[in-house]
Amino acid sequence: MEREIDTQTSPETAGPAHGNPAALARWLLAVAAVIVVMVIVGGITRLTESGLSITEWKPVTGAIPPLNEAQWQAEFDAYKQIGEYQQVSGPAGMTLADYKFIYFWEWFHRLLGRFIGLIYALPLAWYWVRGAIPAGYKPRLLALLALGALQGTFGWYMVRSGLSAEMTDVSHFWLSIHLLTALFTLAGLIWTALDLRRLAQIPGARPARFTGLALIVSLILFIQLLLGAWVAGLNAGLASDSWPLMQGRIIPEFDQSKGLFWAATHDPYLLHFLHRWWAWIAVAALIVLARRVRAFDRRASIAIHSAFGTQIILGIVTVWTGVALWVAVAHQGVGALLVAATAWGAHLIGRKA
Repeated sequence: MEREIDTQTSPETAGPAHGNPAALARWLLAVAAVIVVMVIVGGITRLTESGLSITEWKPVTGAIPPLNEAQWQAEFDAYKQIGEYQQVSGPAGMTLADYKFIYFWEWFHRLLGRFIGLIYALPLAWYWVRGAIPAGYKPRLLALLALGALQGTFGWYMVRSGLSAEMTDVSHFWLSIHLLTALFTLAGLIWTALDLRRLAQIPGARPARFTGLALIVSLILFIQLLLGAWVAGLNAGLASDSWPLMQGRIIPEFDQSKGLFWAATHDPYLLHFLHRWWAWIAVAALIVLARRVRAFDRRASIAIHSAFGTQIILGIVTVWTGVALWVAVAHQGVGALLVAATAWGAHLIGRKA
């Protein structure tokens, strides 16, 4: 009888040894939601060519924007030293008012990153001190904190890659590392939140395992996201404004002079082609996952179908509109939601009692 009563004890009131998994789950899901917003703001920053507008990384004082005209002019003068201004925005006639617009988006992107760090680190410290973290979860929560710190570091390396008189943009490799780290962190937050929510419902429930199907689907989706990041970094979305054909043909002409591998990692036309057609392989894999998930939770299956369906439509419309800003931003935002839905589905099929 004593054992039966113990297994039915709510983790909300069970004491420090059991922690408070329900509260932690809500907190992690809230942080995940802000990361989705961060991905959207990052897309706006990229599409408005704002990423190189701030040429220094000041983790603390950089949170305060220029407060007078002299400070604005100093920032603008620093921007004038890099290739993006000298070869692109300067010849296009950029004014100080134009510069203030792109500065805002990069500043806001960095400010949001600082905000995410605070809403993760401070509650983590609070829950830790209060003994609210269930046994076995501290290393995982610390790993997610480390990922957040890496994300900021990778963001600066990305910006630094474009800060020279020769470069007019950031490295598409660093851009992909920056974006994919954010999406991996998003998936980790959701997975951990779902483990904690299940622990709150079923005391003693073990974390979900990562199944073979989840691994295959994740790898396929990872390739699609990587290609999408490279397309964004190389402005390869502008390689074609037609669909399904490119240049009036299925496979466009592309530069093969340096070999196929170089072309598959650098040529805008080939990368655009790979991104638009690998998407259908990703769709097939996601359909398999969604069908498997349906038996566990129909809502997750609907979420996966809705996310990839919307994403395909937005991808095609992005091409047709010549990468219209808000369509392309929506495409990136729904991509983050697709990662979240996939993490949900993968978690469901990996649950253990």
